[in-house]
Amino acid sequence: MVTLGVEEEYLLLDAETALPVPKAPQILAAAGLNPMLSCDEVQNELLQAQVEVATPVCAELDEVEDHVRRFRLALAAAADGADCRVAAAGAAPVAGRRPVPVTDKPRYRMMLADAAHLVEEQLICGMHIHVAIPDRAAGVLALGRIRPWLPVLVAMGANSPLWEGGDTGFASWRTVVFGRWPVSGPPPGFRDAADYEARVRALLATGVIRDRGQLYWQARLSERYPTLEVRALDVQLSAGTAVMFAGIVRALVVTALRESGGAAPFVSPEQEMVHAAGWHAARHGLNDVLVDPHSGRPRPAREVVESLLEHLTPALDEAGDTVRVTSSVHRLLDQGTGAALQREAMSRGGLDSVVELIAPLPKPGP
Repeated sequence: MVTLGVEEEYLLLDAETALPVPKAPQILAAAGLNPMLSCDEVQNELLQAQVEVATPVCAELDEVEDHVRRFRLALAAAADGADCRVAAAGAAPVAGRRPVPVTDKPRYRMMLADAAHLVEEQLICGMHIHVAIPDRAAGVLALGRIRPWLPVLVAMGANSPLWEGGDTGFASWRTVVFGRWPVSGPPPGFRDAADYEARVRALLATGVIRDRGQLYWQARLSERYPTLEVRALDVQLSAGTAVMFAGIVRALVVTALRESGGAAPFVSPEQEMVHAAGWHAARHGLNDVLVDPHSGRPRPAREVVESLLEHLTPALDEAGDTVRVTSSVHRLLDQGTGAALQREAMSRGGLDSVVELIAPLPKPGP
């Protein structure tokens, strides 16, 4: 079984105002005392109004779900004790006049010096999925084959329509905010591992980015683990949807590895086509057409998502994930993305309803 791991970023919101609140140190301290968590599973993020969790290496989606649900329950309890709430939203729905301080680490302080206002606006949270690869050579070939599907993932995972108290008109505003960094968006097409390495070194030589951690592509080779890391998704409202995407991404990488090892021809789409498709996906989510990865033409979003499932079916079958993933995808298509649900909550009950959706209070025990 091909292994995987999941990282999720969450926002910390004030319990009364819903403003991002710099309480990550208190949350991490409380989490460290919680027997449900280990100290290496919860980490700081760029801003002190964010925390990140990371699962261990998992073989089954059941394992992923157990960890994600455990994290969310434990962090919600810790936040409740610190008079704040943990929000699973791709962007903070409101922001205060004063910037949230950065976490006191040299790398983050340098980022603030390099791009102050951009860092101050990084009140965004994503979901990163790592899938094991045999080696970097295979990983680069797989990266090229998953690249045309990244806009579809952006559309399906959109969960950040609100910003500064209003509707941005985008389903994934996080994608737009993150896209302002110098190396971001969909990755370019690479010929092979040597080409990948040469181009990364050339980027570092410019001095525009400080390290490989600032390769903010929506998918990349991990520098820490033997994995391909997909970073295109907003953090998800529910643990169940997060697990669905873990299954989709694993199947996407497994399919790409299998195809790249065969004789089937593959024509990498031009960068401007993938970028345009990704922008459109961030703008509309699943509420419009998507650019079909096969034809490069507009096609109803539901049909494109169903073609993704068809593409992944052999890998899903092999992992035993078909029923679980397909049923979750159909539920997403019927009920709407996180962005659609946030908009419904906003129209129904304003910001209070949005906060109840993205940052539910922990339920009391029996």
